[in-house]
Amino acid sequence: MAIEIAGLADIVRRHGGQQPDTPAIVYEGRKTSYAALDRTASQVANALIASGIAPQTRVAHLDKSSDLSFELLFGVAKANAVMVSVNWRLAPPEMLHIVNDAEAEILFVGEEYFPVIEQIRDKLTRVRKIVAFGPHAEWESFEAWRDRQPATDPHLPTRPTDTAVQFYTSGTTGLPKGAELTNANFGALLPSWTATWLLGPGVPNLVCLPMFHIGGAGWGIAGLFAGATNHVVREFVPAQILEIIQRERLQVMLLVPAMVLFLLQAPQIRETDLGSLRLIVYGAAPMPVELLKQAMAVFPCGFQQVYGLTETTGAITLLPAEDHDPSDAKKLLSCGYAQKGVELRIVGDDGTDRPTGEVGEIAVRSAQVMRGYWKLPDATARAIQGDWFLTGDAGYLDAKGYLYIYDRVKDMIVSGGENIYPAEVESALFGHPAVADVAVIGVPDERWGEAVKAVVVRKPGAEVTPAELVGWARERIAGYKLPKSVDFVDVLPRNPTGKILKRELRKPYWGTRERQVN
Repeated sequence: MAIEIAGLADIVRRHGGQQPDTPAIVYEGRKTSYAALDRTASQVANALIASGIAPQTRVAHLDKSSDLSFELLFGVAKANAVMVSVNWRLAPPEMLHIVNDAEAEILFVGEEYFPVIEQIRDKLTRVRKIVAFGPHAEWESFEAWRDRQPATDPHLPTRPTDTAVQFYTSGTTGLPKGAELTNANFGALLPSWTATWLLGPGVPNLVCLPMFHIGGAGWGIAGLFAGATNHVVREFVPAQILEIIQRERLQVMLLVPAMVLFLLQAPQIRETDLGSLRLIVYGAAPMPVELLKQAMAVFPCGFQQVYGLTETTGAITLLPAEDHDPSDAKKLLSCGYAQKGVELRIVGDDGTDRPTGEVGEIAVRSAQVMRGYWKLPDATARAIQGDWFLTGDAGYLDAKGYLYIYDRVKDMIVSGGENIYPAEVESALFGHPAVADVAVIGVPDERWGEAVKAVVVRKPGAEVTPAELVGWARERIAGYKLPKSVDFVDVLPRNPTGKILKRELRKPYWGTRERQVN
C-alpha cells in the first residue's frame, strides 16, 4: 500500500483512512489501530498548539520506547514541531546539554527518569512545561494533557524543508550535535527502502531500538509508513524478544550485531519457533563474519546489511540477502552497494577521488542527507561540502561498486551499536589528578563488537588504579562510554605536530585483521 507523504503526519492520516482497523502498534498487550493512532496524534498536536508550541519549535522526549512515544512523534509532526528524543543512557549533564541546546520548550519524561529531571530542573533554560508519562505530584500526566483536546486534525501546513526530527550525535569535540532531518529526507528514504525490507500492510515487524537512535525511531517510522503492525518493546531483553517472535509470528526486524549475538546466546532460542521470520536487517555497527555465519545457520530467513548514518536518515547501502553466501567471507565483509538516489565517492585528504580499491573517506550525495547540524553552521559546512556529505568513515569501493568499511577517519568507537567518541571519554579522564596524558581507542570485543580502552600516562610519582579512573569517569559520562579496560604506558605515540597516533595504539589489539573496525 504505497503512499506519498508531504510530511510524517501524512503517514497516520493516510493509513488511518485506508486501513483504520489494522493494528499500527502493539506494546505490552495494548493494540493501537491506525485510526486510533491518527486520532490521538491529532489530540497531541492540539495540546501542543494549546501549550503555545509554534511550528518548528523543539519538543523534547526522555523515556524508553512505548506506544506513547509514537503518539507523541506523530502529534509533534501534526503540529509541525520537531521531535528531539534524548538518549536515556546519558549522564544528567549530557541530557541537560541536549535539552538546552535544542531550546526545547516542552519536555515529556518517563517515570523512570523523574529523578534525573528533578535534579536538573532548575538548569533547564527554555522548558516551560513538563509532561509526565506516569503519576507525578507536580507534572501533569500525558493522558490528562492529551485528552483535554479534540481529535480534530489541525492540518497545519508543512514544507518538505521543515525539520521533522532532530537526532543528537556525538562529536569529536565531545558535545553532541543535533542533526536536523526534514520531511524531504524521510520522503526520499521511505518509498524504496520499505519495499526492500519486505514491510507492508499488516506485516508483523519488531521495533526494538531506542527512539533516540535513527535505527529505533527511523525503523518505526518505516514500518508505519508501510502500514505494518509494529511490535514495540521498551528495551531489548533476549528472552522476551524470542517469545514475541514465536507468539506474534514476527516476519521482519532490525537488529544491531550485539543483539544478534545476545539472541544466539539465549538458552530459549533452542526451543523457539523461528519459522515465521522472513528477514533480519542488521546495521549500526560492522558484523563479525563468524557471528554472521552463526546467525545464518540458526535463523531460517534472509539477512540484509545496511550502512548509513544519522545524518543520512539511516540506510544508504545494502548488502542483499542473495549476497550472504557463507562461503564468500570477502563479500560478507562488505556493507553492499549504493541504493536508489544515493551516490558514493571515496575521497583523499586533498578532496580528489581515490582509485578503485584504494582507501579514503566515504562521501555521499543523496536527498537523504540532513539539512544540517542545528545552529552549528561551521560544523555543517565541514560535513557538507557542495552536494557531498563527508561521513568520517574510511573505506573503499571495489570494481563492482561494493563498499567496504576499513576504519574511521574520526576515531569513533561503535560498541553495541552505540557511537562513542574518544574525545568525550578522554575529557572525562583528563581531569583526574593522577593523569598526565590519555588516549582512548576501540579494541575488538566478542560481545559488543568493540570495547573502550583507555591508555593512560600517569603523572610522575602518582599512583592510581584502573578502577579508580573508571569510577572518576562514571561521575561525568554515561556508563556505556566508560573504559572496559585501562592500560598504563610511559608515553603516548605522537606525530611531529603532536597528534596522538591512535592507529599505532590500536595495532597490537587489531593485529592482521582486514578491517580496523569490528
